[in-house]
Amino acid sequence: MKKYLLQSIRLTVVLMLLLCVIYPLMVAFGGSFFKGNGGGEKLFKNGKVAGYALIGQSFTKPEYFWGRPSAVDYNAAGSGGSNKGPSNPDYLVVVSARIDTLLKYHPYLKKADIPADMVTASGSGLDPNISEQGAIMQIKRVAANRGLTDRAVAELVVKNTVGPLLGMFGPSVVNVLKLNLALDELRK
Repeated sequence: MKKYLLQSIRLTVVLMLLLCVIYPLMVAFGGSFFKGNGGGEKLFKNGKVAGYALIGQSFTKPEYFWGRPSAVDYNAAGSGGSNKGPSNPDYLVVVSARIDTLLKYHPYLKKADIPADMVTASGSGLDPNISEQGAIMQIKRVAANRGLTDRAVAELVVKNTVGPLLGMFGPSVVNVLKLNLALDELRK
């Protein structure tokens, strides 16, 4: 019995050192080689931090591109999804309201033209990206509200579109914060 107790204590100490000290230090060291030195890629506007590239933000003004809805109101301290399935009546009411809002601001669209990511929250509630189709559907609204041509705004969308990982994994996406900051730069 004493033999097993000592082995258990030794194993616990070794695993605590490995998983609570060595591994976190390795991750922090590895993160120092990426943008933001492991603290996230900060995006600036007028010399001030406008946000982080990997955390979604709420944009509601018609002159900006809108991101994915958030089940946690874009609160990075408590990320999470709604945990409601597609057959949940409460969830269907929320999605239907989001569709109605999009159709109100985009009268040129049909319900079938709205990409799913524009009316459904991501699993984390903090997704900074929208699909390329989600950005394209907003071009007319943004251009009209900014007094720009559709072509000028479409060119910005193309410049800010990132293709699938390694050219084959996932869809093409657009970082909403980066796109909106690029829009603001057009005005200058």
